Amino acid sequence: MEFDVVIVGAGPAGLAAAIRLKQADPDCNVVVLEKGAEVGAHILSGAVVDPVGLDALLPDWREDPDHPLKTPVTEDRFHYLGPAGGVRLPNFAMPPLMSNHGNYIVSLGNVCRWLAEKAEDLGVEVYPGFAAAELLVNDAGAVYGVATGDMGIGRDGKPTDNHTPGMELHGKYVLLAEGVRGSLSKQAIARFDLSKDAEPQKYGLGLKELWEVKPENHRPGRVEHSFGWPLDNTTGGGSFLYHLEDNQVAVGFVVHLNYTNPHLSPFEEFQRFKTHPMIAPTFEGGRRLAYGARAISEGGFQSVPKLVFPGGALLGCSAGFVNVPRIKGSHNAMLSGLQAADAVIAALASGRSGDTLDAYEAGWRTSAIGLDLKPVRNVKPLWSKHGTRLGVMLGGLDMWMASRLGLSFFGTLPHGKADHETTVPASKARPITYPKPDGKLTFDRLSSVFVSNTNHEENQPIHLKVLDDDLQRSSELGDYGGPSARYCPAGVYEWVDDADGGKRFQINAQNCVHCKTCDIKDPNQNINWTVPEGGGGPNYPNM
Repeated sequence: MEFDVVIVGAGPAGLAAAIRLKQADPDCNVVVLEKGAEVGAHILSGAVVDPVGLDALLPDWREDPDHPLKTPVTEDRFHYLGPAGGVRLPNFAMPPLMSNHGNYIVSLGNVCRWLAEKAEDLGVEVYPGFAAAELLVNDAGAVYGVATGDMGIGRDGKPTDNHTPGMELHGKYVLLAEGVRGSLSKQAIARFDLSKDAEPQKYGLGLKELWEVKPENHRPGRVEHSFGWPLDNTTGGGSFLYHLEDNQVAVGFVVHLNYTNPHLSPFEEFQRFKTHPMIAPTFEGGRRLAYGARAISEGGFQSVPKLVFPGGALLGCSAGFVNVPRIKGSHNAMLSGLQAADAVIAALASGRSGDTLDAYEAGWRTSAIGLDLKPVRNVKPLWSKHGTRLGVMLGGLDMWMASRLGLSFFGTLPHGKADHETTVPASKARPITYPKPDGKLTFDRLSSVFVSNTNHEENQPIHLKVLDDDLQRSSELGDYGGPSARYCPAGVYEWVDDADGGKRFQINAQNCVHCKTCDIKDPNQNINWTVPEGGGGPNYPNM
């Protein structure tokens, strides 16, 4: 199938690019591929949205009665938690960029569903349920399209009675907007050496639940952030509680994936967090509606790779445009979609195709994206180097300096090691014992995966590829104590007793919520996350 532009990923970046292309040229032939069963099925975010990207894309969006941004932020709270209590940080002490005034508490999945309708109304072809599995590269080294994976392949690698071959979708330009650690983006970054001049990308694992709470516990428009307990001072992370409409509260927990202890379980830390005396009362008598998990790019300004390659570009979280202290990325994702689309529009208008979109690469640092990311560039490395208490204080000071003087005493700090390199051997780390879930406030992984509506065709080939089985046994289990069973938030990985008295690495691929943590945190980089059949994975409602 031939198109002017092929876009991979129906998230904020991909849909913004598609809409801008059709706004500029109604005859531009644009297709958006989405691996989820529907648009929004794989979208997971807090989310408090800064509307700057939406204002640039659809200036009159507030006049649309169907828009999903129903809950403006009315109250900001920041807390540092200890085991038995916490301290509220005064709002006046927070850097101005941390204010959520003018932002909205939303389901980002619903925002994407709404944007997809706008795109289709303009003539964009949106294909959910199709997983882009391969970059198509010509003899000159330029990307000219993508291929979707075959459907109906059995576990043995042979076609079943339901086999449907994949499709090739050709475009003059291919825009990769797959989100964090996208499989094609990962291929493009490696093939074209896009990260050679950037710091290693850093990541966090974000876990989220959506609750319906009692009316007396609901404060529409309230935004609460915290850091500290249950994580120790050397382990970065934090939490959020966002009060949406209809008595719903989104609760989330982020663990920075540069943690060192292989015994740590981000999922269990999240469950433990909810038992804190300042948190638990919100959920008393409430009902959990949904659960999900997703990796978050945290490297920021200095970790953004080169965005363009022959025939295509990286957009949104595929490029790493998340502002970590603000816990926001969707606004920059939309802005990157607009900037990439503008570069494509100019290229097509001049008769070009398959070359590098140099205008997009050259412009982002001085655009609203760069101006958003540069002032916070040192927060993550300061936190990583100095621990939570001192690191957050220094990061706050640095943000104040940036907002008042436009400079930093620290310059631009490096990140150092990649996250998979930070794990220490199990023998050098403190074991952690987690309490059993009560089924009311705290839960186990399998019941959580159930409410994520995750489903895969069980007979399909396993999409989580172990590159060296012997290395996994000798090092991941032998040296590091099998951290995959703990860092995975969906119970995908287990070390089970084998018939010969040893251990066997079992992969429960049908549980996978596509968070990509294994691809990031495996200490030997021995697990490669690839796309399963299109339509598989979670189906997040209102997340």
